[in-house]
Order: sequence, then C-alpha cells, then structure tokens
Amino acid sequence: MLWIMRFSGLFSALLAIIVLSPSLQSFPPAEAIRSSHLDAYLRFPTSSSSSPPHRFSFRRAPIFRNAADCAPSHADSTVCNPSLVHVAITLDFEYLRGSIAAVHSILQHSSCPDNVFFHFLVSETDLESIVRASFPELKFKVYYFDPEIVRAMISTSVRQALEQPLNYARNYLAGMLEPCVRRVIYLDSDLIVVDDIAKLWETDLGSRTIGAPEYCHANFTKYFTHAFWSEERFSGAFEGRRPCYFNTGVMVMDLERWRKVGYTEVIERWMEIQKSDRIYELGSLPPFLLVFAGEVAPIEHRWNQHGLGGDNVRGSCRDLHPGPVSLLHWSGSGKPWFRLDSRKPCPLDTLWAPYDLYGHSR
Repeated sequence: MLWIMRFSGLFSALLAIIVLSPSLQSFPPAEAIRSSHLDAYLRFPTSSSSSPPHRFSFRRAPIFRNAADCAPSHADSTVCNPSLVHVAITLDFEYLRGSIAAVHSILQHSSCPDNVFFHFLVSETDLESIVRASFPELKFKVYYFDPEIVRAMISTSVRQALEQPLNYARNYLAGMLEPCVRRVIYLDSDLIVVDDIAKLWETDLGSRTIGAPEYCHANFTKYFTHAFWSEERFSGAFEGRRPCYFNTGVMVMDLERWRKVGYTEVIERWMEIQKSDRIYELGSLPPFLLVFAGEVAPIEHRWNQHGLGGDNVRGSCRDLHPGPVSLLHWSGSGKPWFRLDSRKPCPLDTLWAPYDLYGHSR
C-alpha cells in the first residue's frame, strides 16, 4: 500500500518530473539490420505498399538525459558499446500503443536513459517513423521478423492473439541481434516499468541462460495436456528438474550462452511435436517452460507484477500481488488502452495512463 500511495503522487508530480528531466544525447538514425548472420531468420519486404496505413499518431515524449554519474554513452556510438543496456520489444499496429508507453516508462524511470538501447522486432513496415516521431533521439534499431519462419509451426491456442507469429520472435533474438550483444532484456508490449531498468539488467544469471520471476506455487500441470503428462517421452523432459511457472514477457537472456547451446532449434523441435501431438494450449509460453523451467535464474517478483489484464477469456480486473512493484504487466486478454478508451477501466489501468502518448491523427 505504501507503493500505491507513493505512485499516486506521480500524477501531481508529473509536470515537475518533465521539467527537471534533461534531454537525451543525439544518436544516428535507426536502421533495419540486414547483416549476413541474420539471413537464416529475416527476410525484409521489398515494398511497404502492403503495410497498414497510419491509423493514429503519438505525441512527442519528454526529453530525458543521463545523470552526472552515468557511464559516457558516446565513447562508442554503436550497438556494441559495452555501457549500453539492451532492451528488446515487439512492435505491431495492434499493440503499438502499449509498446510506446513501455518505452516511455523505461526512459522516465532510468537514471541513465541515454544508455538504454532498444531493439524493436517487427513484422510490419513503416513503424520506425512513428517511434522516431515520439522519441526523436532514442537509440534503437528495427529488425524485421519474417512471419513465415514460424507460421507453419504455430498451433491453435486458447486465444487468437497468442497465435500471432510475432509472439515467437523472442525465440530468435540470439540470431537476430548483433553478435556483440551478449545479453538482452526481453519485454512484452503490455507493461510499464516504474523502476530503473539498470537494476534488472544487472541480474546475476550465474550458469543459467535466462532469468525471470518464478511462481512455484502455481499448478504447473495445467500448462500441458493430459497427452503430455501421460507419455514419458514428453513428461520425461522435466526429469531431474523442479519446474516452476514463469512468465516469458519479462526475461533477462544470456544470448551468448543461448547461441552456444542452440536453444532456438530446441524450441522449434517442441513446436513441431505440438503440431502432431497437441501437448499444450497456450501459444509461445509452453516451449519455453519445456526448455527452461527448473533452470531459471530467479528474479524478484517485483519485476513482473503480471496478470493485470485478467484471464485469457474475460479480461477481468485484477489486483496487485503483495509486495513491492518495479514493473506492472497487463498479461491476459484485457489491455489498459482498450479499457480506458471504452471508459470501463480497471482501477490499476490508471497507473498505465500517464505513460500513454497516444493521440488521434488529424
């Protein structure tokens, strides 16, 4: 409750925060990566004529600058700068409003916002200009993810949104991002960060490939079908492990270790099994559980207060979990921007609203 009281003060203090926040340093324009090492995963469209029209626009965000004690961000002006914090987020027209709000929240709460580098994964063109208009000096690159890479491997799910190919782009980050990017924070598009992202970046993964908040009290069996648990060739994947549920919308990923082991191919194999044997119902989550559950570096729960979107059918209102909060995540079918627009928001949706830069085109 103390956090809620403090956060409510944000609305009255927002103007002061904007005035006191200095601006970002300039950085060369974003570019779509076309390096040869990406060819196995990416195919850039030759024309943007099939892209959806710009249905809306966003206001320009306040300008944020590094604190005095931040590492210099321009000693190396490339993505390989070792002082950078790397964050990967998907961009698509359906969830673009959420992605823009997530970026805004990260910058606002970062002590070194100019040292945060964003890697945007897209399957539609013409989104870069929208991001640039709202964040003119943002450090970012855009990576085109070809939906055909995974379309044939995707099976039906409990909610159609979970079947979108871009949901699976996180499986390919190790091959998409520059080889010099050894670690990345992957974030979903339906969340806001209310703490310094550098704290999450500094997570000690030890010998693990990914780190995430774990929820060992959850009924793990429900994430797989009876066919999975009844056959040793499937359920035996967890032998020697104590698997716990974790949400893949917030992960710290060791890309160097991922590349060395070849986890993308391991995940793909499970997706192929799913197509023939129907061993789960929940989209892109179960393959991650199959590969990593029980071998995850635990992160404090404050870094993923998930489930705020309600369940996967009704999108009912939810409360915060007990404890401190560094990240609020509207996982589930209910998204705060839809509920706010319909004038039927859940109470916690008002905590997302200050980061919303949405404005209708004129």
